[in-house]
Amino acid sequence: MPYVETSIEIAAPARTVYELAKDQERFPQFMPDVESVVIVERRPSSVLARWKTLVEGAPIEWLEEDRFLDDALRIEYALLEGDLDRFEGAWSFDERDGVTRVVLGVEYDFGVPTLAELIGPTLHKKVKENSEMMLAALKEEAERAQ
Repeated sequence: MPYVETSIEIAAPARTVYELAKDQERFPQFMPDVESVVIVERRPSSVLARWKTLVEGAPIEWLEEDRFLDDALRIEYALLEGDLDRFEGAWSFDERDGVTRVVLGVEYDFGVPTLAELIGPTLHKKVKENSEMMLAALKEEAERAQ
């Protein structure tokens, strides 16, 4: 499966950035390509969330489970259903000297092998760009709150 990993440094405490990342319903307010995130079900340490994003202007929708590992400052997510065959990974938050390094990993499969062969590098680039956009928006929002 293709895998993308991106990271960013944010001048804010790890707990603050982690809590912001857990508040997914706010993402459309500060992440340009995220149209909506609706929490379908809340559980003690996880949520089921329905996402709608834009990739090159085309909507992509899915339902995912997000597990919150509060002690480890880690969010693990996995696709349950939607426009992709596989979409899963994790966010991690590591603070050193008041700066938090956020790493976002994404493993994905669009489910059409011939499509992957034809436009695989373009899909990889788009997943990477989307991940970088999410991290940059998270950075801006977290640092603005400081």
